[in-house]
Amino acid sequence: MDRRGSRSHSRDNARGIRRREFLKSAVAIGGASALAACMGRSDDSIPRGGTSKLPERQHAWNDYLRHDDHGNPLNPRHHVLVFLDYSGDVPSEEDRDSVEESLSDLEEAFAWGSDGLLFTVGYSPYYFERFDADTPTSIELPKPEPLADFESPDPDKYDAVLHLASDHATAVLSAEEALLGEVDEANGVEVSPLDGIFERNERRTGFVGEGLPAQNQDVDGIPDSEPVDEDAPMYMGFKSGFLKNQATEDRVTVDEGGFAGGTTQHVSRLRLRLEQWYEQDSRYQRVGKMFCPAHAQEGRVEGTGESLGDSSRMEDCGDAVESARQNGMVGHSQKMVSARRDGSPVMIRRDFDSTDGGEAGLHFVALQESISDFVSTRKAMNGTRVSRSSPVGTKTNNGILQYISVERRGNYLVPPRSLRALPTPNP
Repeated sequence: MDRRGSRSHSRDNARGIRRREFLKSAVAIGGASALAACMGRSDDSIPRGGTSKLPERQHAWNDYLRHDDHGNPLNPRHHVLVFLDYSGDVPSEEDRDSVEESLSDLEEAFAWGSDGLLFTVGYSPYYFERFDADTPTSIELPKPEPLADFESPDPDKYDAVLHLASDHATAVLSAEEALLGEVDEANGVEVSPLDGIFERNERRTGFVGEGLPAQNQDVDGIPDSEPVDEDAPMYMGFKSGFLKNQATEDRVTVDEGGFAGGTTQHVSRLRLRLEQWYEQDSRYQRVGKMFCPAHAQEGRVEGTGESLGDSSRMEDCGDAVESARQNGMVGHSQKMVSARRDGSPVMIRRDFDSTDGGEAGLHFVALQESISDFVSTRKAMNGTRVSRSSPVGTKTNNGILQYISVERRGNYLVPPRSLRALPTPNP
C-alpha cells in the first residue's frame, strides 16, 4: 500500500473507531436524545423479525449468535440491562396481555439474533412475594446474598430485569426507548410501550468484543498507560466463554414443573481494579492467574487465548491445590473445574464489560438450571480449599479475586417464552 493508501486507511480506521466509541457512549448515556444522535451517526441496516416461530426458551441464543473460527459463540457487542418494578399490586390479565404485546412487537421489529436483537425478561424473588402462593418447589429462586467473607454486595430488589443485546447499538437503544414509551417505534415498527405497567429504576450498559475495551479504557480502574490491547475482547485481556467451558442450553434449562423450558439468571455488578494487573504483574503472572500456572510455563496462551481453540484446556493444568503449593498461585479457570458436574460446566456466561459510573466494571450475567449451580461455582472461585492448603492467600494470587469486587447481586427466573409476561407462581 502506498503512503496515500496508508493515510486513507488510517483516516478510515480512525473514523471507524470514533464511530464505535460514539455508539458505545450513546448506549451508556441512553434516552431519546442519545438514540436520535446515535441514529444520525449510524448507517446500520438492521433486519426485521419474520414470521418464523421463535424458540420456547427465551435463553436459546446460541444458534443465533456469531461464532469464531473455533466454534466459540460470540456474545453480542452491545448490552443494556433494564431493571424494572411492576407499577401495580398483583398483575392483571390485562397487564399480561399488554406486556406480551410489547415484547411481541420487539420481535417483529428485529430479527432474533446478534444482527437484530436478542432479549430475555426475568423475574426476581421479590416479584413473586406479592402473590399468596410460593414459587413452585421445582424452582429454586433465593434472594441474593454474600458468598464470601470478603464481600458485601447490595442486593438487587427490583421485580424484573430485561436483558437487551445486539451487535447494533441502535437496536438496544431503540428497543429500550420504545418499550418505555420514549419513542413510538423501533426499526420502523410501532411498539406498544410498557409504561404504566413497569417503572424503570436502573439501567446498566456495556460492551464486549475485539476493540471495544481498548477504545473505552479511559476510566477509573484502568491505568493511564492504556494497557488494554486493541484485540482484547474484555478489559482483562483474554477471551472467555470458550465453547467447552460453557454449559449447553439444554443443561441450564429447567426440565420439569410449571416453568419447564425456563432457566434461572444471576446478575452481578463487579468493579475492576486493574492497576496491579497491568503495571506490576507480568504476562506470565496474568496467564497463570487467569488460566493456570502450567499454561504460563508452557506458553500455551497466545494473544488473547486464540491458541486454546474451543476450550481453556484445564485438563492440562493439574490439581489446583498441588499447583498452588508448587507455584504460589492458582488460576481462575483452574479453580472452576471443581464446580463441574459429571465433568461438564453447569453455567452459561453472557457477561460484558462496562464504563457505568466512569469506572471499569463487569456485569456478570449467568444462566443455570438452579441458582445453587451459580452458588457452587462462585464458591469454587473463592478457592477456600486452595488457600487453606497452600501459600496462596484468601485473595492474593488466588485467581483474579484481588482485582474484582462485587458491588450488587440479583437472582431471577427467566420463564419460557409463553410465560414471560408477568407470570404467576404456579402456572
